[in-house]
Amino acid sequence: MESSNSESISFNNIGNSPTAMSVSNSSSPSSSTAPSRYENQKRRDWNTFGQYLKNHRPPLSLSRCSGAHVLEFLRYLDQFGKTKVHTPICPFYGHPNPPAPCPCPLRQAWGSLDALIGRLRAAFEENGGKPEANPFGARAVRLYLREVRDLQSKARGVSYEKKKRKRPPQQQIQSLPLPLPPPPGAA
Repeated sequence: MESSNSESISFNNIGNSPTAMSVSNSSSPSSSTAPSRYENQKRRDWNTFGQYLKNHRPPLSLSRCSGAHVLEFLRYLDQFGKTKVHTPICPFYGHPNPPAPCPCPLRQAWGSLDALIGRLRAAFEENGGKPEANPFGARAVRLYLREVRDLQSKARGVSYEKKKRKRPPQQQIQSLPLPLPPPPGAA
């Protein structure tokens, strides 16, 4: 019951039915007239977060939203997760493909949360928020995501090491010896 990092989190009516969440992995070709899949997902995520703030007790305005509220939102989303995260006492702790079921909790995958925060961070600024006041870029949120990544990496036996970017080979024209001119009289 592992989940890939490309899953997208979306909701239908978060206030009335928290189980109305759907996860989509489909991709469709983008056309020049319709918004891209990324833009559509970003809009849905932004609307979901807005609905979360509206349903918050007491209701919160975006201007009063902080990194702590973002963390509360991420913890709330965990209940809809589909990624098995083994506890340290589980016999399958550290195994990416356990051979039998276990009672460990299902959580949101780190990659999904990381992508969600990236989309919400961009949406905040696109909707008039100032970059220096962006709650999605708060230090507490970055630390939380790092903690989730490390915990899931150990618990699931999955490495989240950053892939090194392949760089094109450097041209070494300057280091190559230049050909010597032919000796005089040789033709």
